[in-house]
Amino acid sequence: MTISLIGLPGSGKTTVGRQLSRRLRVPFLDSDTVIEQQLGCSIREFFEREGEQRFRDIETSVIDELTQSKEGVLSTGGGAVLRPENRAHLHGRTRVVYLNSSPDDLFRRLRHDKNRPLLQVADPLGRLRDLHTQRDPLYRETAHFQVDTGRPSVASLVNMILMQLDMDGAAAAS
Repeated sequence: MTISLIGLPGSGKTTVGRQLSRRLRVPFLDSDTVIEQQLGCSIREFFEREGEQRFRDIETSVIDELTQSKEGVLSTGGGAVLRPENRAHLHGRTRVVYLNSSPDDLFRRLRHDKNRPLLQVADPLGRLRDLHTQRDPLYRETAHFQVDTGRPSVASLVNMILMQLDMDGAAAAS
């Protein structure tokens, strides 16, 4: 069973995903890393050069490919849920965990991060609030489980996810 992590940029998908994959002893996959390897440049550079639509086309192809994995932990880009086919592939082929973070928490974590193209704006907190308003319903629609990230440590978040999966019987199936 593949477990997918979704949520806004900075919600901990990659960090939590790495730890979760270690605990489950399964491969860790990061869709953004796979995309950058295919592009031969950073997502930010590609975004600036080719635009968001072209990036989303490539992301959709990568999500389709990665969700066909038999087991692993998949960390997705924050906007992966924007396309219906991505939501369908994630929900239908994997167990999806929504790492729900408040825009204020995310802003505290990301305020100095220059590598997130959607946050390179005059009002990054306002942008995070807009993204949360736009994407939260899509994350909820896609997810099998939701974990509120708040202030817990990465280890606590991993434990909460494992408990959810265990209650669902998914951890035993992987």
